[in-house]
Amino acid sequence: MTRKVSVTGGKGGTGKSTIAVNLALELACLEELVLADLDVEAPNDHIILGVKLEGEEPVTIMLPVIEYEKCSACGSCAKVCDTGAIIAPKGRLPMVLPRLCSGCRACMLVCPNNAIREGRRVIGFTYETPISLGGRRITLVTGMLREGEEHVSPVVVAGRRRAESVGARFMLVDTAAGTGNTVSIALEGSKLAIAVTEPTPLGEHDLKLILELLGEMSIEAWVVVNRAGIGSEERVRKLASQYGARVVARIPYSRRLLESYVSGVPIVLMRPEDPISLVFRKLAKEIVEVV
Repeated sequence: MTRKVSVTGGKGGTGKSTIAVNLALELACLEELVLADLDVEAPNDHIILGVKLEGEEPVTIMLPVIEYEKCSACGSCAKVCDTGAIIAPKGRLPMVLPRLCSGCRACMLVCPNNAIREGRRVIGFTYETPISLGGRRITLVTGMLREGEEHVSPVVVAGRRRAESVGARFMLVDTAAGTGNTVSIALEGSKLAIAVTEPTPLGEHDLKLILELLGEMSIEAWVVVNRAGIGSEERVRKLASQYGARVVARIPYSRRLLESYVSGVPIVLMRPEDPISLVFRKLAKEIVEVV
């Protein structure tokens, strides 16, 4: 059975993906690993790893196709559509706005004339990329939403399922920022979640939100403080304690880490004996022992 750990965090820009990628590389030394990048609106793990995505598969949802020769212009489809994807002025034939359609099929079910059939629309893609770096092997599964699309959840679900289908002994998930439904979908099934934060007022505020979500989902929470040293960490530690989480690692604000990020080479590969790399190595060992 695949053991699943997620890297998450309420606030965007805390370095979540940087931590997920470096942690994945250290975990890959210990376990067969799939890294799932489920931040589908802005997936960037492949950029940090310096690889080109492979194995593209489309993610589609249902799109209603109206057979106008059967349509009586009753307007039932427009009335039941909760996203406003079908417009039906009184006495006139309906029109579908594809970008708004969530693919729920309610219009098909309510149509008295069976005038709506099921079409398909591509809203995104998933990728499965084998990676070999520094003697480590990782399967990277990436979900990517098409530009301009609004229905994110189906792509997150497709990415998660594709990662699960790899059958690796260990899965590390990189979620989107925030606490919305797409984050909870990515977190589903996790034995442990690592909440990445920073010692700033915004970091503390959003850490509280993600710890509340993890509590609601009954997922054990650990906290990693990134950019440690730029502010007081006392409130972060108090918040963690309040929600039954513990601070397991501190990643200092470091020029060396920034240089590795800019160069496109994760620090655990660029500087394997750097104190920051040792933090990731220690954390990986602790995760394998606990999960």
